[in-house]
Amino acid sequence: MLSEEYRLAAKEWVTADAVASLMEETKSHWFAQRVLKLGADRPVNQREMEVKANPEWQEYIQKMVEARKEANLLKVKMEWIRMRFSERQSSEATTRAEMRL
Repeated sequence: MLSEEYRLAAKEWVTADAVASLMEETKSHWFAQRVLKLGADRPVNQREMEVKANPEWQEYIQKMVEARKEANLLKVKMEWIRMRFSERQSSEATTRAEMRL
């Protein structure tokens, strides 16, 4: 049944969207923690550059983008199910109209 497919797809999307949103919302916090770990003996801009040059930062960004991509793909799946439902309704309405003729 399409409604159950939609419910399951929506549940998957909500979970994936929460993961992506959490990563996006904590990006600044994650970054600030890494800058602070480098100590206060150097200027902030140098520490920030070092954090951004670190493969760990690139990995975090990649994971964040992948999480958003996964959430977006699941949202597309939800919309596809909604479109199938709409197409089915339209087809059934057409069939009923043809039967009346």
